[in-house]
Amino acid sequence: MEWDVFLAPYKQAVDELKVKLRGYRDLYEIASKNSPIEFVTGRVKPVPSILDKAKRKGIPLDQLNTQMQDLAGVRVMCQFVDDIRKVVDLIRNRTDLTVVEERDYITKKKKSGYRSYHVVVQYPVQTVSGEKKILAEIQVRTLAMNFWATIEHSLNYKYKGDIPMDVKSRLLRAAEAAFRLDEEMSQIREEVWIAQQHFLQKNVDEE
Repeated sequence: MEWDVFLAPYKQAVDELKVKLRGYRDLYEIASKNSPIEFVTGRVKPVPSILDKAKRKGIPLDQLNTQMQDLAGVRVMCQFVDDIRKVVDLIRNRTDLTVVEERDYITKKKKSGYRSYHVVVQYPVQTVSGEKKILAEIQVRTLAMNFWATIEHSLNYKYKGDIPMDVKSRLLRAAEAAFRLDEEMSQIREEVWIAQQHFLQKNVDEE
């Protein structure tokens, strides 16, 4: 398989979705409203990871475009748990993509402690050979959830998916601590927002 050719539309989708989702920050700022989006990242799944997942899931390589939903991945980070729902609503209301599946790992976390909200979308990209509709996965989570997930992913890689039980237990406790942090921050979100607006205004006045 010519991976560069196959993955090119996915890279295009990631680049376009990042720009579009980041654009909300500017719109909220213009409207003097608190943006539910802190920052946005994205990536195309590396070929070794694609091959590993295809083998684990029994996905034929000629069916990757329909059977593997996260070849194109975008991650949206929020400050507060409540902002996640706002971002999901923004995605649902877009007319340039179609939501095909949602997975709520916040109200129903994974056994590992993983929390995030996944939205699988069908997104059209314009290529030299015409329009191509591809699947992309948008993960929406708080900064605390993302910190935990990044560490857990690294440990999974280190232990090849077989994390020792004592480490798993500590990870689970850390996940709960991260969620408690999110809940505490939600209680003072109004104060945080006022402080941030004051800080931004101070910077503007000093320019």
